[in-house]
Amino acid sequence: MTIADDLGRFVSGLQRETIPGAVWNKAQTCLLNGYGIAMAGLATPYEPLARQAGQAMYPGGGAASFLGSGETGNISAAILANGALFHGRGQEDTCGAAHLGAVVIPLLMALIESGHGDIEDLIPALVAGYEVGGLFEELLAGATTPRGFRATTIYGVGAAAAAAARLFHMPPEQICAALGNAVSFSGGLLQTFAEGTDEWRYQVGVTAQAGWAATELARAGSVSLRRGYEGAKGLAMAFAGQPLDTETARAKIGRDWQTLRVAFKPFPVCAFNQTPVTATLDLRDRIAGRGIERATVWMNPYECGYAGMDSKGPFSTIGGTLMSIPFCVAQTLLRGAPSMAMMTEYDDAEINALVARIDLDADAAVPTLCCRILVHLDDGEVIDEICNMTAADYAYAFDEMRDRLIRTNAQEDVSAECVDALAGFAAASAEAGFAPVLEAFSTARREIRR
Repeated sequence: MTIADDLGRFVSGLQRETIPGAVWNKAQTCLLNGYGIAMAGLATPYEPLARQAGQAMYPGGGAASFLGSGETGNISAAILANGALFHGRGQEDTCGAAHLGAVVIPLLMALIESGHGDIEDLIPALVAGYEVGGLFEELLAGATTPRGFRATTIYGVGAAAAAAARLFHMPPEQICAALGNAVSFSGGLLQTFAEGTDEWRYQVGVTAQAGWAATELARAGSVSLRRGYEGAKGLAMAFAGQPLDTETARAKIGRDWQTLRVAFKPFPVCAFNQTPVTATLDLRDRIAGRGIERATVWMNPYECGYAGMDSKGPFSTIGGTLMSIPFCVAQTLLRGAPSMAMMTEYDDAEINALVARIDLDADAAVPTLCCRILVHLDDGEVIDEICNMTAADYAYAFDEMRDRLIRTNAQEDVSAECVDALAGFAAASAEAGFAPVLEAFSTARREIRR
């Protein structure tokens, strides 16, 4: 039996009765976060572009909603557009280095709205996506990311395929085929972050489309890989350059729930930059407005090696600033907690001057999601800040997530009532249907335009 066989049986068996309560509740929080961050992203320019491209590629009518405009249209077009909306702020959920919610939630919504599945299966299908995508991110991203592959796109195709397969109630052997197809369709590079360009915002929609294609091909009877993960030319060897630890992989399925590993971003910056920003807010209070001569940030080599992390500009896109540790630290020291508007301050002379005096260094003694920052002040004092965090520190419970989303959306003049509507949906999606989501986004679009 192959890993894909094991995952096929696992995914097909995901039901309310087989999913632990903590996992179910976490999936509901992921659903709330996904829609809440997408709502706060309505003011970003990426969804309109993706919608235009999607409608050009897939013209004609359809039942899938474009959350950015209120229109309905083709499933594939909606997946592309809504994916860009979920990813627009760069504040989506993260399972290790993979942003699976921004891939899977828009896919499932478009499929369910269009009659390809029942909303009662939304949470089990979402869990399937996190479990399959998260498993291989955990096992292999430490090797694939330094090679320049983006975890979201490498592991997101399998996540999307698993989610769609569970939504469709496919039998295990067809799910195995869908995952084989998904491995063959996986890809995606990190160079977009090195250059500060926007491809990464559209990668999630394309990844979701590929996962759906993998699933439909399997349903149609495709002859597909069975050893796509552990084979000699499979995902692990091809992308990570190492064999898959199949015993460890099997031991984790249905035991180490990947959904519980999902973390959320308090700030609209890269997942790896959340802790440095958190630490810098404490530093800002300790510095109390005194002049800064220079600073050094130490982080784990895995994070330091991520494209764009050490960039000092010049910056011209949010894709550049949200990745840059020197920019995020300088901006936070001088202006406080980052907002989307602050991330566009490309020509602020004071920030740019400080960016030039902040260095990022790798230190294997610093765990991932942790940092050490040493600041030399103009008066000669040296301040040392150590901030040790884990994914659990960013795994907010449902009510805290609602409160955080209310504050985030308030930055864009979106009312708390819109977030409350999303919370009601996420807590009881099968009973509520998508109507509360569509109404909340309609209200939010009007509020943002005011």
